[in-house]
Amino acid sequence: MNYKQIVPETFSEKLYSMKGISKKTIEAHLKLYQGYVKKYNEINEKLSQLSVDDYANANQVFSTIRELKTELSFAWGGIINHELYFSHLGGKGGLPAGGLLKQIKKDFGSFEKFKTDVKATGLSARGWVWTGWNYREERLINYLGDSQNTYLTWGVEPIMALDTYEHAYFIDYETNRGAYIDAFFENLDWKVIEENFENTACCCSEDCNHGDGE
Repeated sequence: MNYKQIVPETFSEKLYSMKGISKKTIEAHLKLYQGYVKKYNEINEKLSQLSVDDYANANQVFSTIRELKTELSFAWGGIINHELYFSHLGGKGGLPAGGLLKQIKKDFGSFEKFKTDVKATGLSARGWVWTGWNYREERLINYLGDSQNTYLTWGVEPIMALDTYEHAYFIDYETNRGAYIDAFFENLDWKVIEENFENTACCCSEDCNHGDGE
């Protein structure tokens, strides 16, 4: 198996001066993300060295291949989820604009209802919340995962990610996850999320109006 080692992304310096999410939290959180990158590379190295016996002994109950493949998906999820999360933090919060706001109002009734749904989903999740574009239904949905690699939702492209693991907020809020989610919204860079939306929904829809701020 051929593979290429990856390196951690770098993110905006604005992450270190957010309101309600401390520099200490971000520093610790970035180290965790970097750890996922390291483990992803290590697992790929092990996969590249599988023996004939490893392939012969593949088994769904337990085998070297099952273990490595499962943990590879966990490490990869830890990379992609965190890269999306960090990419749209460091902003000034407020409201989205253009086609994204129009779509949110269409699918949720109002921005406040969307925000309420994200927060309630976040309080219900054990790991992650994503806002994603459902290609088949042509609508935005909020869905959750209890781990880096659960629960896969096919045909949905995430445009926003909310980390609800305790490491994302415990230093600042202890067990008050709701207050952390409020701070998350106050620090969103909606321009990044709008670009994510345009690169998914708008590339396939004639109805996507970039300039409509209703």
